[in-house]
Amino acid sequence: MTFIVHDLIKASLFFETIFDAKEVYNSGMDTFSVAQEKFFLINNELWIAIMQGESLPTKTYNHIAFKIEESEYDRYLERIKAIKLEIKPGRSRVVGEARSLYFYDFDNHLFELHTGTLEERLECYQQLG
Repeated sequence: MTFIVHDLIKASLFFETIFDAKEVYNSGMDTFSVAQEKFFLINNELWIAIMQGESLPTKTYNHIAFKIEESEYDRYLERIKAIKLEIKPGRSRVVGEARSLYFYDFDNHLFELHTGTLEERLECYQQLG
């Protein structure tokens, strides 16, 4: 995944603080791609790239979701608050749908941390339908 960010330092803080991402590459002043960039790994599996550019002009509901354990919910909430990110109120939920944290990074990208799985959600919807 690649995110275009206005400030590489602030975006690094975001990914390192929220996701324990480990920086594995920093282009410095070089631009082998289209702009200065940094690469991160989350859990030694997920490759995130951030590239210098303009922030998104507006906030939308387009978002990327990550699965977290229910027991981690409060820990992530504290991380989000620690770097003063905007928390978006969650949508109304039906019983059994699990919990979500929605929050914007410094460049108007919306992220969701969800405690449930797709299978659980589909089972919940099937029972209600």
